[in-house]
Amino acid sequence: MERLNFQGLRRFWAIAKAYWWGDEKWRARGLLLLIVILLLGYTGLSVVLNTQRGELISALSAKDEARFWQTVFVFVGVLVVYAPLLAGYTYLRDRLGLEWRRWLTDRFVTRYFSDRAFYRINQFNADLDNPDQRIAEDVRSFTQESLTLVLVVASSLLEIAAFSGVLWGISRELVLFLIGYAIVGTLFTVGVFGKPLVRLNFEQLKREADFRFGLVRIRENAEAIAFYQGEEQESTQVKSRFMRAFDNYKRLLKWQLGLNGLTNAYEFIPFVLPALVVAPAVFSGDLEVGKVSEAQGAFIRVFFSLNVIVDRFQALTAFGAGIDRLHDFAESLGQIEHKKDAAELLATESDSEATGEAAITEASPATATAADATIPTTDTVPPQPLIAQATAPQLSLQHLTLQTPNYQRTLIEDLTLELDTDSSLLVAGPSGCGKSSLLRAIAGLWNSGQGLIQRPELKDLLFLPQKPYMILGTLRQQLRYPYPDADITDEQMHNVLKTVNLPDLAERFGGFDADEEWSDVLSLGEQQRLSFARVLLHSPRYAVLDEATSALDRHNEAQLYEALEATSTTYLSVGHHESLEAHHRWLLRLAEDHTWQLHALKGA
Repeated sequence: MERLNFQGLRRFWAIAKAYWWGDEKWRARGLLLLIVILLLGYTGLSVVLNTQRGELISALSAKDEARFWQTVFVFVGVLVVYAPLLAGYTYLRDRLGLEWRRWLTDRFVTRYFSDRAFYRINQFNADLDNPDQRIAEDVRSFTQESLTLVLVVASSLLEIAAFSGVLWGISRELVLFLIGYAIVGTLFTVGVFGKPLVRLNFEQLKREADFRFGLVRIRENAEAIAFYQGEEQESTQVKSRFMRAFDNYKRLLKWQLGLNGLTNAYEFIPFVLPALVVAPAVFSGDLEVGKVSEAQGAFIRVFFSLNVIVDRFQALTAFGAGIDRLHDFAESLGQIEHKKDAAELLATESDSEATGEAAITEASPATATAADATIPTTDTVPPQPLIAQATAPQLSLQHLTLQTPNYQRTLIEDLTLELDTDSSLLVAGPSGCGKSSLLRAIAGLWNSGQGLIQRPELKDLLFLPQKPYMILGTLRQQLRYPYPDADITDEQMHNVLKTVNLPDLAERFGGFDADEEWSDVLSLGEQQRLSFARVLLHSPRYAVLDEATSALDRHNEAQLYEALEATSTTYLSVGHHESLEAHHRWLLRLAEDHTWQLHALKGA
């Protein structure tokens, strides 16, 4: 099988070892040791219960009342201990799986947001579908299913060791037949059903995630779809995604039908065979009749322990597909981190280490050059030039040539400019000339091209994207975003809301602690004004505005920019409205032929 081979084990261990050798290893190992002790305890008691069940039947057959009641007392006494042992084992197993999931989810989420990996994966790694499902569902499956599987294997080995001795003392022929029967059945099942089931389970996970993602997009864009009257097309697309999952699941069910038919017939024989083998010795008087029940119980326990792969084959194939998806996700994060080992990727907690090709080079302008940023990507793909970035007191671009991430189109050529503090720059030009792309390069989101970008650290810049982002939270959290711990009073927030022409916003929803779906309850213009309020509250050294007032009338637009001009914030805007020129000192006009012109406006 392709995904249940040694490669699958290596992929599993690359992710798993970070937890068992990480910062919580002693807690994890302690819980695992306690689980193993309980496992040993209830396995040993299982052998005693199986023996006493045979004794019970033998006592009834022999009409030995004293022996019968003695067996009942022993049976009940063992059962009193056995039941809580098994319950405790199940609880601790699930608790350890839950702790592992918490730890692994935290590491994946940390790395997903480190160095804006969530953006790069979404923009530049289209093959990695549905990261949300991989973090939420595949991590859950990985931790819980893998722990269950490991303990099932351990339990099976213990039961084989414990019950084989019982069975060997009753009939050696049964033991030999049992081993051969289990080996043949396992090899046949894996050989016939392995690859198809793994492939279909892998595809099912992807198609189910695509179906859910389509429904989420409809919820997030409900108003736009309603305006376009796009219900019929959206309905058709959703049904199409569902039918792809439906058709794949039909194929999966057909293979499961064959597997279930085989396993049902395969697992029926152990219930009959022990009685057939032991019956002659019982009829001749060499064995008590209770030995039939004892042999049958031991035979079934050993058989299903040897048969663990066949018995859990469907779950194993789904688990193997989940390992592949999770490993691909970890590897994608690793590629951003210069392809670190997946375990190292998840175990490392520091956010200050090197963070990939697009990270800010903490170097002086004298040492950071475009040549320094030429990084080979793989052994087979020729290295592509990258834009070098360095920290500096003010924003400057030196001989910047900006290209699309696939290097198939040049947007801007040989751009050089410097934006002094307490100044302002308006970037204008036709659609598609690279205005918003230039902002992405300044933010470090795009680095394809050549040249040098010098700018303050990101914490000193505040970017307002074209589409306002409303977080899930209270109005207070909206205004403080993206610095939730900023020392901002309610009075300051009230004053800023008045400045952006939203004076009654807090009162309208019941105060700053009101929690709403803000992207739904506020108009686009109100969202842009609320987003602008963040700049006025935080007063960053630099503000970068990507058509941040496109939904506003000229009066509101002028009011916002006049408030911004009154601060010490240096700002760079992208916009189409000529009215914006009145609020900037410089104009950078980009053209479709990659050229540019820099003009002085008022007060330059």
